Amino acid sequence: MRALALTDSGPRLISGYAWPTPQPGEARLRVRLAGICATDLALVAGYKGGYRGVLGHEFVADVEAAPGHDEWVGKRVVGEINIGCGECSLCRRGLHKHCRRRASVGILRHDGALADALLLPVANLHEVPPTVPDEAAVFTEPLAAALEILEQVQVRPDLRVVVVGDGRLGQLIAQVLALTGCDLTVLGRHPGKLRLLAEAKAGTPRLSTPEVLDELAAAPADLVVEATGAAGGFATARRLVRPAGTLVLKSTFAGGLPDFDVSGLVVDEITLVGSRCGPFGPALRLLESGRVRVEPLIQARFPLDEAEAALAFAATKGVLKVVVQP
Repeated sequence: MRALALTDSGPRLISGYAWPTPQPGEARLRVRLAGICATDLALVAGYKGGYRGVLGHEFVADVEAAPGHDEWVGKRVVGEINIGCGECSLCRRGLHKHCRRRASVGILRHDGALADALLLPVANLHEVPPTVPDEAAVFTEPLAAALEILEQVQVRPDLRVVVVGDGRLGQLIAQVLALTGCDLTVLGRHPGKLRLLAEAKAGTPRLSTPEVLDELAAAPADLVVEATGAAGGFATARRLVRPAGTLVLKSTFAGGLPDFDVSGLVVDEITLVGSRCGPFGPALRLLESGRVRVEPLIQARFPLDEAEAALAFAATKGVLKVVVQP
């Protein structure tokens, strides 16, 4: 089969990659559509210290085979990306995504979805509602990541909230937080992306200028979400959160954070919340409801044969979602 794999010499489209064979409890999925996200780009840059395998963890697919679980065959699905060992203390407590021996689709010890097919445990599958098109379903994983914030932090209508970042994930986070009725400001550097936020009625989009930052810092927010994907975004987010406020970190940085001021966080009693994968069921229901607008975020579609070009285009500054179709 065809697969975009991260090799020692970089990402390469391999036309003769071995077709995966499902074992009992696994399903082979034929990919309908896959998305490229910032984590894929970070892996190429060296994040996670040397992953080698097929990239991609955002996808919608058809179940082609599932030994012992024929009821899944033919269903259109999305899949949770973390695969725990099922035996350790964390897995026994339901914390599979934090299992120290876990695999993660397209990220850690498990081939991903930028391919004709992939394997996934049947337990990780979620059927896509028939009214949700592929172009929306492919956003299930990042939308779930946005919804995870609401699982971790209570967001009330009386809170002042700032999202720093108007990119792929920032757009989804803003739409999700706007549903809470909070006083939401979204900071970005791209007028076109800010227009998308305005059209989605996702808070008050503002261009990130020194004057705007000074204004917001003068009345800091209760909750700030950092979603820029850039190390400099942390400093901006830190500046905009009030003492005893909460700072949610969504970005993963290949090179770490320079000038990380732990003392300032302690003195100001800032609550730091790392936030990663989230609930797929609520994400699918939200897509089904039509209360979020995700399809306008797709900026380009490439065939799988042009997956290398798709990855390069996705890395272009300012580009939103790029999808790949086998």
